[in-house]
Amino acid sequence: MLLSDFIQKGTRSLESLYPSREAHNIVLMLCESLLGVQSYTHIVEPETVVDPSREPELLTALERLSGGEPVQYVLGFADFCGFRFRVTPDVLIPRPETEQLVREAVKEATRLQRQRSPYGRHAAPVRVLDLCTGSGCIAWAVALLAPGTEVVAADISEPALAVARSQDFAHECKELKAKAPLFVHADVLDTEQSFDYGTFDLILSNPPYIMESEKDRMHRNVLEHEPHLALFVPDGDPLVFYRAIADWSRRFLTEDGRGMVEINESLGTDTEGVFRSAGFGHTVAVKDVFDRNRFVIFSKNSL
Repeated sequence: MLLSDFIQKGTRSLESLYPSREAHNIVLMLCESLLGVQSYTHIVEPETVVDPSREPELLTALERLSGGEPVQYVLGFADFCGFRFRVTPDVLIPRPETEQLVREAVKEATRLQRQRSPYGRHAAPVRVLDLCTGSGCIAWAVALLAPGTEVVAADISEPALAVARSQDFAHECKELKAKAPLFVHADVLDTEQSFDYGTFDLILSNPPYIMESEKDRMHRNVLEHEPHLALFVPDGDPLVFYRAIADWSRRFLTEDGRGMVEINESLGTDTEGVFRSAGFGHTVAVKDVFDRNRFVIFSKNSL
């Protein structure tokens, strides 16, 4: 089978699920990962033949994709903040929008590190808490992009924590002199539980925030394959996780610390109100590249 024929066939098989361009890109991604070819190989070398021994693997993967399974689960990885993360159906697939949250956190962690640098080896490390960590993408990205930062990350799902702990960044940690995050089991909604990990300069979270009534607007590959535990909140109480995060922040955020949370774009003002009511007098909603409310940053003192 010619590579170009497989790409053409694969694209057609996915066009009922995705726009043609996206379907084409997904098939190219599949071929790059499984066959080691480039996205343009079928164009510059049109006679390229797929190794017959690899055809069963390709066709099985294409069948999974045709059933609506996200390509990241089929391949077992997703790229985020310049790093490749292992993903399984036990965790959400990292989204590009969340990279903005990481950038803000890294900028703040770096600022604090510079501020403390005159103390030399006696400087206190910047400490970060990531709630609802899932795959660990936020925790790992902050730890690697702001080397020296101490990150603790929590989740209620043991399977998700297993994925987070399995991320293999040993080489990057050694090269960057970064510390691997500590992943711990905790129910974020249990705001009075014992949590003996000290206080934090930054508290981050991308919690569940999609209302049940919004399900009909979601793509099939998300709705049928990604973990609902990490996605949905009841219509009657859509801010339940933000109230809990506010309680955690009152307990564990340092006096001059900041919190940063990803939000439901339709509930920006209400989410800010949760943190103001919890005693965080300084809040700001941050828009994403699509001009949608995407994050709320909060603190007791001036931002």
